[in-house]
Amino acid sequence: MHRIDLSYQVGATSAAPATIGNALMDLLFAVRQHGSISGAAKALGLSYRHVWGELKRWEQILGRTLIVWDKGQPARLNEFGEKLLWAERQAQARLAPQINALRADLERAFAMAFDDAAHVVPLYASHDQALGALHEHAVASKQLYLDISYTGSVDAIRGLNEGRCVIAGFHTRQDPVPGSLTERIYKPLLKPGLHKIIGFAQRSQGLIVARGNPKNVTTLADLRRPGVRYVNRALGTGTRTLFDELLEQAGILGSTIPGYERTEPSHNAVAHAIAGGHADAGLGIEPAVRGHALDFIPLVQENYFLVCLKSTLDQPSTQALLSILRSPQWQATLSAMPGYEPLQSGQVLSMRRVLPWWTFPTQKPQRSKIRAKRSARQ
Repeated sequence: MHRIDLSYQVGATSAAPATIGNALMDLLFAVRQHGSISGAAKALGLSYRHVWGELKRWEQILGRTLIVWDKGQPARLNEFGEKLLWAERQAQARLAPQINALRADLERAFAMAFDDAAHVVPLYASHDQALGALHEHAVASKQLYLDISYTGSVDAIRGLNEGRCVIAGFHTRQDPVPGSLTERIYKPLLKPGLHKIIGFAQRSQGLIVARGNPKNVTTLADLRRPGVRYVNRALGTGTRTLFDELLEQAGILGSTIPGYERTEPSHNAVAHAIAGGHADAGLGIEPAVRGHALDFIPLVQENYFLVCLKSTLDQPSTQALLSILRSPQWQATLSAMPGYEPLQSGQVLSMRRVLPWWTFPTQKPQRSKIRAKRSARQ
């Protein structure tokens, strides 16, 4: 195996709020996008000589050419250059949750060091595009820093119960079914009177497929057809729980779906696998198809909730988060995201109403008992 050292820099752009960049990959991507070294140099704000020299230097390091250097013709990536860029982009797609978490950790550290008035909220949550947008919105407000660790919904709530975070994020179907798999998994982790549910967003989950849907996948039953390769999410994630619940209700065994055992760590990684031709369908959220030649087939509307312990609801950091969630600016940002709508953002909701999994005994008012005693005396 050929070994090379690639240095990365954590950064941000308007198109990608949390990214890591490598100088070589940036050069290759710019050459591909602009079709020439001069165009790439202009886009990167570098000189032609610098870009040309760096490409030649890397070709010596790698022992292979990266560019088709035809005299009199614009430079373009050769097959090895395309493969190298593809491999790096695939790795970034798979590591997107970890990259976001790393950036949040760095921001949290410097916020604590330099801003005495800043609030920090440790948040464990199922991977979600809107949470990334909320993180950027909160940073811009200079009031709050979200220390986000992306994990499965089940692990997020467990982290809250074990004191590893202050807020947890999880998602359920908008029309929860009594006795469903979601209820069986989440109900033991959430306790009325101990936890408080906070409204966040409504989003759409559906099947991500290649542009034009060449396999003609429109239902879960279509995933069992020969030649259709599915890519799943890991156990413990909310999307895997949703998918298994939908299969259970449709009477479909996961073992009958080719690719059921293959998993990816995020919605973006699922989309990248399909865009790269390594799978034909996967369950995910609509924003994941952006930037790829993919289509989205909506299946289910979900409610994405935040949850905290009742004892931390009045903490200044939690109140700062609720204030941002209730702001018109944040709700406008959320409404502009494909497949998302605000869902009573920042409002403390009745657990019994939004998660109708519990029954509470009806108690007679105390006043009625007093009247009954008086009547007996008379």
